[in-house]
Amino acid sequence: MSEYSEKTRREFTAGDDIRDAGLTTPNDVVRFDDIPYGDASPLQSLDVYRPRVAGDRPLPVIVSIHGGAWVYGDKERYQYYCMSLAQRGFAVVNFSYRLAPEWKYPAGIEDTNAVFQWVLAHAGKYHFDKKHIFAVGDSAGAHMLAIYSCICTNPEYAARYDFAPPKGFAPTAVGLNCGAYAMRDDWQEPALKDLLPGGGTAEELAWITPIEHITPDFPPAFVMTSNDDFLKPHAPRLAAKLMEMEVSFALRVYGDKKTRLFHVFHCDMRSVEGARCNDEECDWFRRFL
Repeated sequence: MSEYSEKTRREFTAGDDIRDAGLTTPNDVVRFDDIPYGDASPLQSLDVYRPRVAGDRPLPVIVSIHGGAWVYGDKERYQYYCMSLAQRGFAVVNFSYRLAPEWKYPAGIEDTNAVFQWVLAHAGKYHFDKKHIFAVGDSAGAHMLAIYSCICTNPEYAARYDFAPPKGFAPTAVGLNCGAYAMRDDWQEPALKDLLPGGGTAEELAWITPIEHITPDFPPAFVMTSNDDFLKPHAPRLAAKLMEMEVSFALRVYGDKKTRLFHVFHCDMRSVEGARCNDEECDWFRRFL
């Protein structure tokens, strides 16, 4: 493993431990844990969270793709954020996927596709509304969600992959939070050397640059960043592409001169601004119910 990936895992673990210290499962959430969706368990496993008050009523679904620079993270790190989305009236699928550098691109995208296939196949058991399947992703997870949405809506681009999304499927709408979308332009992230089989060739960077593969069929998108997000410049570039393609979208930048908000602030369950962001994103999803 590279020094970069080792350092990222060590530092992100320490930060997430502090962020989530003392948090527990809310009483108003029912959870189903450690469900395999592939053969590489526990790397390919997921949790399902539902608001207890919903009982067996079919609910719209949010699939969450966690961040972590493509080299860090799992569903345990995102359980509290995802359960907070369930408290807002959704069934939420929170999954782990295979990480770089042990697994090269597109392993994580393959896993993402497998999860959406799992959701459709198990809708009856977990009372999912198959007509309303949303998705959120942050940081590297937002990049992955944007890529997967391109695969679902751009047949020419999809043909470059060895797997296919469910026939006729695309997320109803997506939440792209603090993400990276312009990989080929001014992007020297060392993680890409661990992520990509060729270490980040020009061809590979073009391959994984979402804004180069968006079509008018791309799902409606809630695009979010914050005033001190180091990936903030990516959000307006994505919004410009969505506008060019006449895709429905909302662009939100959180924080002001008195409130400095950093990368993926919305995952902090103690953040008032994070709660407001998550409320507004879920409210925006409800427009498509």
